[in-house]
Amino acid sequence: MSHLVQLKESLLPWREELLNHRLYREIDQLASLRLFMEHHVFAVWDFMSLLKSLQRKMCCTEVPWLPPANSHHCRLINEIVLAEESDENEAGDYASHFDLYLSSMQQCGADTSVIAGFIDQLQQGVTIDVAIASSRIPQPARQFMQQTFAIINSGDIRAIASAFTFGREDLLPAVFQRIVDELNTQAGGQLSAFKYYLERHIGLDGDEHGPMAQRLIESLCGTDAESWKIATDSALTCLKARIHLWNGIDELNHSRRQETTN
Repeated sequence: MSHLVQLKESLLPWREELLNHRLYREIDQLASLRLFMEHHVFAVWDFMSLLKSLQRKMCCTEVPWLPPANSHHCRLINEIVLAEESDENEAGDYASHFDLYLSSMQQCGADTSVIAGFIDQLQQGVTIDVAIASSRIPQPARQFMQQTFAIINSGDIRAIASAFTFGREDLLPAVFQRIVDELNTQAGGQLSAFKYYLERHIGLDGDEHGPMAQRLIESLCGTDAESWKIATDSALTCLKARIHLWNGIDELNHSRRQETTN
């Protein structure tokens, strides 16, 4: 059995817990989906931070330019960056998947003020730790980002690549996409942009970027047992953090429903 297969098998219980999380069953109205998106957008954003961290380590992004240490790694990452950072939008123009997500939030009436304020702070030079600590960011999303940046700040390319590879948006199951389809019909097409995001981002993850990222893990870890342990631990940490995020959203959704019925 290959090291990669062993790693993926060790993740199966956690992936199953995520893919069968009761949160999906609770997103049966537009208000619940808006709440989900207001949290999940932070995971979409820090996914890009993982990717750019990999690009900085594997491709020269400084001046003067220097040749990359491994041209194959560089090519893999740059191909993923191209689509994630400048994919086609519904109008045939170009946008990052993060911007696609923001557009879908705006279309369906989700609150984008918190994520916009967070981005504005970073653009003004506020440090990432201070920006994440903002009291406006929901606690589950804050904890999720803090875990992601702990991995980024470790500087370990194997841990970062594993977090990127195994904490991906293929953790949104087909049932979630069916829920969005149904709510889009009920809302008269208010979720068309979100449907497009799901089709583009999750489709690319599963068909192209996921396999590419797994090849990168295999190349980085080789036959070194310690490297595979680091990759496995990082992946497990990310899946557990995602479960904690899902639990937090679910609890908040449940409490809001109780408030509206009382």
